Parts: sequence; structure tokens; C-alpha cells
Amino acid sequence: MKHIWSPWRMAYIEGHAAENSCIFCDYLAQEDGIGNLILHRGRQAFVILNRYPYTNGHMMVVPNVHEPSLDDLDKVTQAELMELMAQTVTVLRRVYGAEAFNIGANIGIAAGAGVIGHVHLHVLPRWTGDTNFMATTAETRVIPESIEETYNRLFVGWRELGNSG
Repeated sequence: MKHIWSPWRMAYIEGHAAENSCIFCDYLAQEDGIGNLILHRGRQAFVILNRYPYTNGHMMVVPNVHEPSLDDLDKVTQAELMELMAQTVTVLRRVYGAEAFNIGANIGIAAGAGVIGHVHLHVLPRWTGDTNFMATTAETRVIPESIEETYNRLFVGWRELGNSG
């Protein structure tokens, strides 16, 4: 196995095990910006950049309410999650020229959920020939852009979407 230095992962590893509160609920209470990575707030849900992405532009759509599963959410919140997910795809197409997407939710421990009590949808942009194969064949991920640069690009993309869509 190849090793690539990624010091940002240690913050996740050390902080993840020590968390007694919900990271999404904590972020909702903060002012939006690079500190919480919230790109857009809707009425029932919000869009946030994943601090530990699988690829640049990896965003999550999260309900404001702390519930463990999609079926625990009311219909209004479920509908807004789907609308924000579609808008997230639009922003990623415009900002990154994404050709395709992986969209999903890991609900529960057995499914690999990292935040077990607060359901959320992952939206990952993909491109023909992208480097995501490395995660499965070489146990390596390639992230060519800093989280700050990604946040700034997507923040502008969300603002532009509000003016045109």
C-alpha cells in the first residue's frame, strides 16, 4: 500500500471518537463561513462542504432537525432535501464541470454512517478518468485543491444559483 501524507485526517480521527455532540447541529449554531463550511441554508435543510472529502466538491445535504433516518423526517423536509440535492448537482456542474455524480446516504452503523444520529445525503462530483479509482485499487485518494479554495468556489456558485435559478 502507498502512503500519502494527509495531516488533515488526524483531526478527523482524533476528534471523531471524542465527539459527544452532533457536528451538524453544532455547525448550524455557528455563523456560516470557512469555520462550519455551510454553503447554503434552506428552510428545513442546509448544504455543507465535507471537511474530509472523497473528491473536491464533495458536499452534503443535511436536514436541520436531528433525526437518524430519512423515514424519520416529515414530508416537507424530505422534499427540501431532494430539491437541495438537485441544486447541489447544478452548482457542481457549473463550478467544476462535473460529468456525473455519486449520491447517497449511509444510514446506521452497519451502513458505514460517520454521523449516526443525523441523517444526511452525500453528493460527489465525478469525471471521466477521475482519480477516484485510486481509493479502491491503490488505497489512496487524490485531493488536488485545498478545502478553503473549494469552499470559496462553491460559495460563489451557490450565490450565482440564487440569481439564476
